[in-house]
Amino acid sequence: MKSRKEMKREARQVFKRHYWKFVVICLLSAIIGTEFSDSMILFQTFRMNPQNAGQGTASITTSSINSRFSDILLLAATGKLEEGKTLADAYTEGVIQESKESKSEILGRSQGYLSAIINGITSGSYLISIVVAIRSIVGSDSAAVMILIGTALLLILAAWIFGVNLYQVIMRRMFLEGRCYEEVHAQRALYLLKVRKWFQAARTILLMTVFQILWSLTVVGGIIKRYSYYLVPYIVAENPGIASGEAITLSRRMMDGHKLECFVLELSFLGWQLLGVLAMGLPSIFFVNPYKTATVAEYYAELRRQAKEKEISGAELLNDTYLFEKAENSVLRECYADVAAAGSDVITEPDEWKGAHRVFAKIFGVTLWESPAEKTYEENQARQIQFAYDREALDGVIYPTRLSPIPERNKRNWISGLHYIRYYSIWSLILMFFIMSFIGWLWEVSLHLLEDGVFVNRGVSHGPWLPIYGAGGTLILLCLNRFRKKPWLEFITAIGLCGIVEYATSYVLEIMYDGTKWWDYTGYFLNLNGRICAEGLLVFGLGGMVIVYVLAPIMDDMIRRIPMKKLVTVCAVLVCVFTADQIYSVKHPNQGAGITDYETAARAEVPYDFPVRDL
Repeated sequence: MKSRKEMKREARQVFKRHYWKFVVICLLSAIIGTEFSDSMILFQTFRMNPQNAGQGTASITTSSINSRFSDILLLAATGKLEEGKTLADAYTEGVIQESKESKSEILGRSQGYLSAIINGITSGSYLISIVVAIRSIVGSDSAAVMILIGTALLLILAAWIFGVNLYQVIMRRMFLEGRCYEEVHAQRALYLLKVRKWFQAARTILLMTVFQILWSLTVVGGIIKRYSYYLVPYIVAENPGIASGEAITLSRRMMDGHKLECFVLELSFLGWQLLGVLAMGLPSIFFVNPYKTATVAEYYAELRRQAKEKEISGAELLNDTYLFEKAENSVLRECYADVAAAGSDVITEPDEWKGAHRVFAKIFGVTLWESPAEKTYEENQARQIQFAYDREALDGVIYPTRLSPIPERNKRNWISGLHYIRYYSIWSLILMFFIMSFIGWLWEVSLHLLEDGVFVNRGVSHGPWLPIYGAGGTLILLCLNRFRKKPWLEFITAIGLCGIVEYATSYVLEIMYDGTKWWDYTGYFLNLNGRICAEGLLVFGLGGMVIVYVLAPIMDDMIRRIPMKKLVTVCAVLVCVFTADQIYSVKHPNQGAGITDYETAARAEVPYDFPVRDL
């Protein structure tokens, strides 16, 4: 058997190869409370204090929320729903007033849907509303409270069984794959779903936890059984279909004679853990936790090898061979024959892509004209995306899912059928700019009409368009073209890009029009100088994803059916009218009730405004 020193050395090499992935995996475990909760010392230290509410921080602490919920539940159980509602409303009004008076506006809680949701949760008003709704059905206050408590407990228990507690299996699976392979994609967190063993794995971990709790009632038994069941999460990570009793029994057999050895292995990290405590948990987050987990993964691999050699009963259930060793090239090529054939095709750029045309196409995804060769190039790239994951498996970079003893469900991504990796013509982009500007204008006009019952032509311009929507969507298509193959990166960069555009637009407009504001997010939760806010940017980010992966490809397919002469004519007319509108609006901007003074008009009737953009 390998020495402890050898296992640690190999663990450090694996950890170095997957540093940030392993850090994030363990940090998430600490956040949700699966393991490593003691690493969150720093975050617990800076928990918000109710006494800081007047300084711009909302009074959200676990103790204050629990106390308020207890008071409201007590009032509801005794039939005093109106008093409970009054208590919740009083808290909400206090938070809103503190937010308005605060000099630090970034954590505003007086306006916006996000603020309303946070206030509703922390004040208990949502809780009292649920009790009222249940009472209207069952006809009893006490029964309504009991149903609410019972439902909440069931939801919490379900979240713990199928999420928090099961995460230890997911985490170990990703660490085990990281031992042998150069890449571990985030989607591997869905491994149990893909093999349709989520409930079976949850059942096994739940049974193990129940046994541990029962054994912990005896001092010696609790300690011994902790190490007897030590390998259960690893066994389930390798074979999630194994029966619960078999997994627990196999762990006991594999740990027979190794309990003290495992205790010493854990003890060898004591110095690092003490350092983590002294340094407010930071060393634990960024080094100790993933390092220790990687070492125990090496330890499991070694005990698994011994169990196979000794032919321990049940060891044949540990049958995921390629989780611990790479398959030979001949085996991979046979299993991924279709991918190997597709990978041999060389995708060449269209011959007409030269000079500036090629630069714009590669960087911004824009072409000056369309051609059959370009269409073929797009389709080939779309096919490459579909085969990219399997190609990595063929190259031995990631775990080969096709060689898994439990077949994974391969479901075709319907979004890929839209061919979002494409090249938009200048004319298509111009027309999409006006379409998105019109959609934005229609959205805000409709919103204002529903809230205040008045039609208002929103925006600085006089025409039916809000250019900030069109500009934002077009810039996402152009500037973030190279990120489309990574949706998570596309989402983050879309939020950043839209935030810069909106902030800059607000700043420029205020300078141009002597401080006149067309929107103001002061009072919104997480706003920056009233120019941008969190919920608005979140909407922009989600909207950007819809535009890139769904809306823009659909619109482009429709636009491509328009004859070129008609398309150029329509674009030219729209550009001329839009330019004239902008020139006129410089000296005669669209102002008045519901536009520049919308804040005053709307807030008199609506307590929480939806973030609007009026350029």
